[in-house]
Amino acid sequence: MSSNILQFSLNRCTSVENAGPGLLRSTCRLQDTLSHAEVSITVQLPGLEIQSAEGFFAHAYLEPVADLAQRLQRIVGVRVGSGMGKILRGLLGDAESLEQLVYMVEEACDGVILSLTRKILAQAPDDEAGKVAFYSNMVQENVRLYDRCAAFGKGTPLVRGLEAAQREGE
Repeated sequence: MSSNILQFSLNRCTSVENAGPGLLRSTCRLQDTLSHAEVSITVQLPGLEIQSAEGFFAHAYLEPVADLAQRLQRIVGVRVGSGMGKILRGLLGDAESLEQLVYMVEEACDGVILSLTRKILAQAPDDEAGKVAFYSNMVQENVRLYDRCAAFGKGTPLVRGLEAAQREGE
């Protein structure tokens, strides 16, 4: 490989774990060639109210978010649910320098929702065609799942029906 070709790698993952009686902790991690970041939220069940939020964000060229801890405290008390993107931009800020932070907090919220849909996912039929139909229908009924994990990502077989419906509606 030529030494003057730009190399870039990106790893992002979201994990959800039990954090005590009635609590879930969702953490979104990002590590790429230029940045290293982590955002964690703790959510109270069954109301899905955010009890705590913390994180860090380091980037090679961008200035750090000086008031990151205070910004994250603004989401404490918010209930995880529909419209999180708009809510989070309103509370955390919508400046370009905050886009990654807002995205990571939203990913952590979506992780909570996806972890609670495990029982539904387990109801999928055993045959491959049945699974595709089941999951495709699931993402069409709950559009918030769209592009929130690799399986429901843009252009994947599970979202073809949704994307076709969206194109017809344009």
